[in-house]
Amino acid sequence: MKKYLTLTFLLIIGANYSGFAQTESASSKNAIAKFQKYYNESQPDSVFNLFSPETKTALPLQKTIGFLGQLRKNFGLIKQATFLSYDNQFAVYKTELEKGTIQLSISTDQHQAITGIFAKPYSEQSPQVPNTTKMRLPFKGEWTVFWGGDTKEQNYHVVAKMQRNAFDMVINGLDAKSYKTDGKSNEDYYAFGQDLSAPCDGEVVFAVDGVKDNVPGKMNTLLTLGNSVMLKTPNDEYVLFAHFKRGTVKVKQGDKVKTGQILGQCGNSGNSSEPHLHFHIQNTEDFNEATGIKCFFEKVKVNNEVKTNYSPVKGDKISGV
Repeated sequence: MKKYLTLTFLLIIGANYSGFAQTESASSKNAIAKFQKYYNESQPDSVFNLFSPETKTALPLQKTIGFLGQLRKNFGLIKQATFLSYDNQFAVYKTELEKGTIQLSISTDQHQAITGIFAKPYSEQSPQVPNTTKMRLPFKGEWTVFWGGDTKEQNYHVVAKMQRNAFDMVINGLDAKSYKTDGKSNEDYYAFGQDLSAPCDGEVVFAVDGVKDNVPGKMNTLLTLGNSVMLKTPNDEYVLFAHFKRGTVKVKQGDKVKTGQILGQCGNSGNSSEPHLHFHIQNTEDFNEATGIKCFFEKVKVNNEVKTNYSPVKGDKISGV
């Protein structure tokens, strides 16, 4: 029988959000640990006492008891809560219980009191899982994000599980075009031949070279990645570069690479209509099984403003700091 979970939402009053994109804060970690303990021990009063004064007013004890009782009846005890990411003020947890899995989100204030909590059925498509390996931009100079973000309007890649968080990046001139004159040759594009480097330390899983670069506007749908490199990070994340220029890939399978090491040059090979960088992170090597990981760069200049732990979106002009 299908289990239904009524969405319960508490007011967010005075929440403390420190801008974490990738790392679980001590406040969130403490709150979820105490919540799990008191919930499993059937101590709704103790859960209620974790709330901020404003939240206690917004959700009195009897309503708290009702929420916890419904959760326990439908799903049983909590076995494990795994931190995924921050969504606005909320720390988001994939929460495995005896009878199913839910997404449990909690916000806290500066005193580590819970200011908001809600639960909903867990979906592999939401929330986004961020990278745990620190990433820097894999190029020099300013590039423009042609595709990037969480919506179809921002990023056509979102429909594919393995590359749902992929970026396509180009270099634009002062006229906002990616080419200098008529765009009929690869050499006319600003990105063509630009060095691409490792965004982190890693091991080369595979490296492909020798695929012919396309004439702009025509694509190789048989060898979709074209000349490409995949890196395995120390945290078992898999970073993919696609569409290198033929004959420029400088690494081979098994090589250990360091952050900033040149991998090759930007090209127009594979399923590519013009010279650009396709870049994404996935959680396993197997493309048939992989799920895309949302990539946050450690420090990046975005439209001339320095940001930390930032995931670019369509239209952003980005460069290293």
